[in-house]
Amino acid sequence: MSKYTQDNIITLEWDEHIRLRPGMYIGKLGEGTAADDGIYVITKEVIDNSIDEFMMGNGRTIDITIADNMVTVNDRGRGIPLEKLFDCVARLNTGAKYDSEAFQRSIGMNGVGIKATNALSKYFRIESRREGQKKILEFEKGKLTHDYPIEMTTELNGTKVSFVPDDEIFGNYKFYFEYIEKMLWNYVYLNRGLTITLNGQKYFSKNGLYDLLTNNLNGQPVYEIAHLQENDFELAFTHLEKSTGEEYYTFVNGQHTIHGGTHQNALKEAIVKAVREFYKKDYDAGDIRQSICAALSIRIQEPVFESQTKTKLGSTDMKKGGPTVRWYINEVVCRLLDNYLHIHSDMATALQKKIIESEKDRKAIAGIRKIAKESAKKTSLVNKKLRDCNIHLTDEKNENRLQTTLFITEGLSASGSITQSRNAEYQAVFSLRGKPLNSFGESKQIVYKNEEFNLLQAALNIEDGLDGLRYNNVIIATDADDDGMHIRLLLLTFFLQFFPELIKAGHLYILQTPLFRVRNKKETIYCYSEEERQNAVNKLGNKPEITRFKGLGEISPPEFKNFIGKNMRIDPVVLNKGTNIDSLLTFYMGRNTPERQKFIIENLIVEEDIAV
Repeated sequence: MSKYTQDNIITLEWDEHIRLRPGMYIGKLGEGTAADDGIYVITKEVIDNSIDEFMMGNGRTIDITIADNMVTVNDRGRGIPLEKLFDCVARLNTGAKYDSEAFQRSIGMNGVGIKATNALSKYFRIESRREGQKKILEFEKGKLTHDYPIEMTTELNGTKVSFVPDDEIFGNYKFYFEYIEKMLWNYVYLNRGLTITLNGQKYFSKNGLYDLLTNNLNGQPVYEIAHLQENDFELAFTHLEKSTGEEYYTFVNGQHTIHGGTHQNALKEAIVKAVREFYKKDYDAGDIRQSICAALSIRIQEPVFESQTKTKLGSTDMKKGGPTVRWYINEVVCRLLDNYLHIHSDMATALQKKIIESEKDRKAIAGIRKIAKESAKKTSLVNKKLRDCNIHLTDEKNENRLQTTLFITEGLSASGSITQSRNAEYQAVFSLRGKPLNSFGESKQIVYKNEEFNLLQAALNIEDGLDGLRYNNVIIATDADDDGMHIRLLLLTFFLQFFPELIKAGHLYILQTPLFRVRNKKETIYCYSEEERQNAVNKLGNKPEITRFKGLGEISPPEFKNFIGKNMRIDPVVLNKGTNIDSLLTFYMGRNTPERQKFIIENLIVEEDIAV
């Protein structure tokens, strides 16, 4: 038994604690393939401070550059008081946001964010310009390296932060600009009048959440987007013709609460209540909300989030001594929506027609759905299609919940290798049997009638939306051959057709596995492309042994552990701004057309035999 003495008690400096326990401050690490990976969190923490300045009426422009992994954010705010610059970026429990008068309704409330960015960066520089003076500090991994004296300046007031995330913490990371751009669009949607530039590209929104929905709808709306606004409340919503789920974009003080919270729950309740009262009909809540696409923004004093990453609101009150979030949203939605429906009779008619259609659809598949649910419970156990993990995304108090992963594999050998290689604490495996059905153009009934789709839906627990999603990362793991690519395409079609919100929320990925193993007696290199193979051959020299992996099942479990662990390579499935899912699926999965044939011919890649 080890001894427990006073020598076991240690005190860490602020930066040492952040570097030792980064998950406490930024949620998770990652290498940039997911929107909630650490490099985006520490980037957002810096931008949030500039946004708070704008919200307080200071500065209408924020300039951002990202080049060679260095992020620079320059605003035109008030600038940090020069005498307190060090304290604000390198001393915990220090900041202006404890003063609600100085930063009312700000995003961050404890001033930890920028200190985490400092500690987790191999280089960090901050410059504050204030009332004709300028102060600059430079750090490395949270340690001060240069303290420049205050100097005079003619530059406008503001703060400029530059940092390079530390690869010791984040590994071989990469910035995916799709995630950065989505973040910046959300900022300007929520802050009309603000202009953000990223490497010279301008981001600006005139109509707020109306623009957000317009730019993110994937399908034909049943009626013109309803846009309701009042003081600290803004709501835009519509219903889509072919969608079967519910999709919500919710924000608190400009923070995108991707995991919802008290405000999103209140919104769902309020819409149902308002609709029932307007039509004087006790419609089913699911029928009212089916195919809804809504964006909500509220601003409250001193919000309480359920983690430092601020992805879920926990606040029950709008402010101390004020109304609850639930009461406020119910009151505002019911009043504004009732007025809106009375004025816009065309919308009221279209909405009621949509609700009645949803009711018919629900009743038509009720029997199939019940049988399918029972089948899912029994079949998943009998066939052992799902090798589950110990924790899930819904285990909100578990620090590893954001690592929860479901690998969707093809064939017994591949699923067997992954099952033996995985970390059973948070990695699960779902084994497909043969090629899935091409679900393009099919109705939701096919999800329940098709055993593979029914079991996959049940494994993910997404039948009624993403609230119960059991895995943060859903990874398609198929062979890198024609059959594997076809299965991948069929799965993408399934998710795009019936559960596009899974993709929009950034949960779907493609697993990259090595094509080659190049080794000699001293070293083994796994290669994911012909270029990497050639580089490995040049490095090892003397005719190393080269193995071509033709399928996942050919990779032994001990080797597979290297590819689904810390160094796992995954590509996110991202829907670019303005992508129309109906048009996308029609082009790739519909009837053959001259345009598609031309596309296939022009993009065909023929793999030649590799001479060893």
